[in-house]
Amino acid sequence: MADKTRYSKLQIGLHWLIAVLILATWWLGDGMGRALRTRMQENLSGFDGNTWHVWLGTAVLLLVVIRMIVRWMQGAPAPIAGQPPLMEKAGTWGHRLLYLLMFLAPAMGAVTWYLKIRAVGDPHALVANALMIVALGHALIALYHHYFLKDATLRRMTRGTAD
Repeated sequence: MADKTRYSKLQIGLHWLIAVLILATWWLGDGMGRALRTRMQENLSGFDGNTWHVWLGTAVLLLVVIRMIVRWMQGAPAPIAGQPPLMEKAGTWGHRLLYLLMFLAPAMGAVTWYLKIRAVGDPHALVANALMIVALGHALIALYHHYFLKDATLRRMTRGTAD
């Protein structure tokens, strides 16, 4: 990564695309229990009976895997200088939790839908709700950094480098 103070344009694009898709997928999740019951009762297989929730969730899973690979290859900017160690540690673990939930929620949904393992459906919904709560906290903390601490935290994810 040429500029260690910012994320790359690819990372920024993936971040915002995944954020929008996660929000849309969560919003469209209502009624998936009924759709799964119908799918199982009619013994549908493959891609039969899919909904927008399933398509978007599958896209999220693939994009999150790509995002993890890109982050592993390109890295992330160093923490903002001068942050208290506890804040730095909270940021590290908060991001780890976010990545875990961004992977687990769609992976569990895929297991539920494609493998027809209904027992994973309720935990999938809980993980998806936890993801939304953690993502909301993530957004609020970014806004806190921007408007109250007036540091460059939010700008690192809104302006890319010259890739």
